[in-house]
Amino acid sequence: MAMILLVTPNLRAEECASALRGATGEEVVLAENLRRAAGLLRADSFLAVVLDQYLLETEPAETETVMEHLGTAIPLQVNLAIMGMDRLVREVRAGVHRRRREEAVAREAAMKVLHSELNSTITALLLSCEMAMQTEGVPAPAVEKLESAHQLVKELRGRLESRDRSQ
Repeated sequence: MAMILLVTPNLRAEECASALRGATGEEVVLAENLRRAAGLLRADSFLAVVLDQYLLETEPAETETVMEHLGTAIPLQVNLAIMGMDRLVREVRAGVHRRRREEAVAREAAMKVLHSELNSTITALLLSCEMAMQTEGVPAPAVEKLESAHQLVKELRGRLESRDRSQ
């Protein structure tokens, strides 16, 4: 389950966490300071880290440590002293949506690279099998094994192509 880390000493922290939980459906973990936030970031993975601007201004050294440990979490800076609950929820929802969209784009790009690499390897395997089967003097049992390998690689290519068509 994805989690949101809310980092604030604000007296409304529980209220903010509850509003974010209700609006996003994600678990919200509270940290009252940046040192605690850094520890939580080292221990867990978060979808988003909502940072109270007050802490960023008063604890610059700890801010750097938190930023180093964000991982894939999207950082969202907010001023909880003046921000209303509705705006907080909108900002976090937008940030989470942006993070998920970026993640989907990255996953799609990685799949395309993998697909391209697999296609190249499959083509090389098919050509190698075909050339080996045409070589003079190859024993019949070896030709049978090459034909079997060739057929398996062709089936693999067919599966990849049918997966491409279904997407």
